[in-house]
Amino acid sequence: MRRIVQRTLGGPEVLEWVPADRPEPGPAEIQVEVRAAGVNPVDWKVRAGGGYLGTPPFTVGWEAAGVVTALGPGVTRFVPGDEVFGLFRFPREAAAYAEYVTGPARHFAHRPRAMTMAESAGLALAGLTAWQVLADTARIRAGQRVLIPAAAGGFGHLAVQIAKARGAHVIGTARADKHALVREFGADEVIDYRDIDVGDAVRDVDLAVGVVAGQVPSLVRTLRPGGMLLTLNGADTAASVAAGGRFLLAEPDRAGLEELARLAGEGRLRVHVDRVLPMSAAAEAHRAGETGRTVGKIVLAP
Repeated sequence: MRRIVQRTLGGPEVLEWVPADRPEPGPAEIQVEVRAAGVNPVDWKVRAGGGYLGTPPFTVGWEAAGVVTALGPGVTRFVPGDEVFGLFRFPREAAAYAEYVTGPARHFAHRPRAMTMAESAGLALAGLTAWQVLADTARIRAGQRVLIPAAAGGFGHLAVQIAKARGAHVIGTARADKHALVREFGADEVIDYRDIDVGDAVRDVDLAVGVVAGQVPSLVRTLRPGGMLLTLNGADTAASVAAGGRFLLAEPDRAGLEELARLAGEGRLRVHVDRVLPMSAAAEAHRAGETGRTVGKIVLAP
């Protein structure tokens, strides 16, 4: 098989498409032939700085969709031929930018039949992050007010839809040219963050989610008394904690994946795929993602 490998930290040019041994599943693991792998901000941050994976060589990528091709001892949830999607091994090395991967069986779920392989691949990490923010941690319920910055992005567009599915009033931020699309995802209000500080425009929010560095002071001002601030990887974690907020890192979670698949099957959740590129063009995918101008998800396909 082939996979992406980097031998040094650096820019997108360090990503190489090279031959590799096919991984074999260990106990309680499955082997999956990858049909699509999602690209996320954590991928290029780790590529450039090491982060969770330390010193290269390593392969980035943590979410994929594909077909089960082999089972390790003890696996009962799947059989070869099942179509699955998952966020696996995160934040340890999962090596999802590859033609074959292995991972714990309970880090995968049957993929949503309402979605394509590319859409399924783009759902796992951002979708689970949104689910764990909105449902598991904040326990958002009908009538509450939720503020989601970068509402047209990979995390944002899924978070908007999940919040709406739970009955929330959703306020999103995005560039003006993306407002119509953010409203299509379900946002009740959309603010152009370039024209106005969200801290001046929004009040009485039950949950504000920090996704970009520098946001925390503005987000704090939007909260009602007792409101919750949650920040994600890449935002100002220290500032958030100092302001009484919490930091959330997504975890592999079969139950959460099944909830996402259920929402997709009910027509209440969709993944907007900005583009699908060959796996060998991972460097191009990272360059596009790092501009911050993509809508939804970039996906790689072997």
